[in-house]
Formats: sequence, structure tokens, C-alpha cells
Amino acid sequence: MLWIILGQMPLPQATTQELHWKMKKSFSRSTLRGQKGFSEIGLKLEMVSQDALRRTIFPLGGLTKQFVKKIAAENRLHHVLQKKESMGMCFIGKRNFEHFLLQYLQPRPGHFISIEDNKVLGTHKGWFLYTLGQRANIGGLREPWYVVEKDGVKGNVFVAPRRDHPALYRDLLRTSRVHWITEEPPAALVRDKMMECHFRFRHQMALVPCVLTLNQDGTVWVTAVQAVHALTTGQFAVFYKGDECLGSGKILRLGPSAYTLQKGQHRGGVAIENPSDGPEDGPGLRPLP
Repeated sequence: MLWIILGQMPLPQATTQELHWKMKKSFSRSTLRGQKGFSEIGLKLEMVSQDALRRTIFPLGGLTKQFVKKIAAENRLHHVLQKKESMGMCFIGKRNFEHFLLQYLQPRPGHFISIEDNKVLGTHKGWFLYTLGQRANIGGLREPWYVVEKDGVKGNVFVAPRRDHPALYRDLLRTSRVHWITEEPPAALVRDKMMECHFRFRHQMALVPCVLTLNQDGTVWVTAVQAVHALTTGQFAVFYKGDECLGSGKILRLGPSAYTLQKGQHRGGVAIENPSDGPEDGPGLRPLP
């Protein structure tokens, strides 16, 4: 997506309703959820400042990727047609992801531990090499195991035998101070301290109905209507109301998993990225030990 930032000029605040997605100045924070090909726009624009957004134009307008490729074919731009889709960390090229990270980070060996019986299943070179929901390649084991929790203090990675294991499902998270694209929280959220909306934290994932609870420090608790698979600290929760992208906040803390709730216990310290960031306990969540 090509952005052109216009020069200094007085422009009104951007709003969703004024979006046209043509080669012109953008006055919007909308993601056009109803139009094919625009599912990623919210994950691109949700951290753009209002000052920049008011001066932004979109040269490709409302053209989808497939239509742009059709234009490229008609004009014999074969290098455009042959370019593969970018997946994951595209800037590292064909290099092994683990080897790439270990060029810059010191190995921190730890154990793979079964979330169900605390049995040690193998070893790894660093908990930071894995993300929740990822398959863990554990030497000597034929059956697949999946990462469900990480303990950055002890360096252990907890795994489960199924990708749909309840240890991978949570319905509560807390974000950093939210970046609201209109520069202020929605009026309903300020007034009621709670607001229904939708969120996503991965490109192309379905929007999840949720309730936001506003904290005094500008952070929010997000309570999903149904448990979400592989919520991950460090990613950004992007909020929507109708077709409008409201803004986003970095996920700092997770509530207990469905598996933890089923067992009636809480594994302290695993679900927090930075305990000092969270002065409030959140709706229905006890303090982590």
C-alpha cells in the first residue's frame, strides 16, 4: 500500500464516514470490512497519528490486489506477477528463523514441559524462539505438541498435545495505553467506562465481539464474548466499531486460560509480559501471585 503524505495544510479531523479510498486525501480510519482485500488496512492504520492521517492519500484507491496484478499482466510487468506473497518476517529472507534470532540474542536453554502433568519432554535454546499456538519440534517425539504458555523467568515452555487444547484459549487481556485514532477515547467509553465493540490481533482473523473496560491510566481490559485462540502478549489488539477502526493497544497481560479455569488453579507469572505495567486487576480477575 502506497502512502503519500501531503505538505503542511489545514485539514479537518479524519472520520470514517468521509472515506472514499480513491487517489485523494484520506479523511478516515475505516477498514472497509465489507470490501474484499482491505482486511489488513486496520492493522496498518491503527497506529497512525491523526495529524498524519489527515494528510494521507491512497494512490491505489479501492483496487484489490488481484485487480492490480491484472493490470500488471496487461502491461507485461512480470516481476510483479512472479513476486510471492509475503508471510511472516519477510525481511529475513530464506534464512532459518531460529538461527536468525540467535545471531542477535544469547541462547537461554530451558525445558519443554507438559501443561497437563508437568513432565519434562525435552529442551530448547530459548523461550523467546516460540509463540503461542506454534508447533514445538521436540526431539524424540513423533506426535505434535503445541506451545501454550511461556515462563520468561524460569525459561520453560509449556506445551499441550493438541492445537485446540483449552490451554490455548483465553477471553481476557489488558493492553497498554490505547492509541485512539481520533486522539480521544470514544464518548460512550468515557461516559460508561465500558463499551461493546470488536477486536482482532492477527491479520485476516475474524473480528471478535468484546467489551472494553477503560482504566484510569488509559489502558483497557478486553473481555471477549467467547474464548480466543492463541492470544499473545506483544501483539496489538485493534478495535473496531461497525466499519470504523478506533485504534489499538499492545497486549501486555493475559487472563487465565480455559484449561486453568477448568482445573481451578492459576499458574502465576506466566501470563504477564511486564507486571509493573498493570496497576489494576481487571474485571473478574484476581491479582497474579
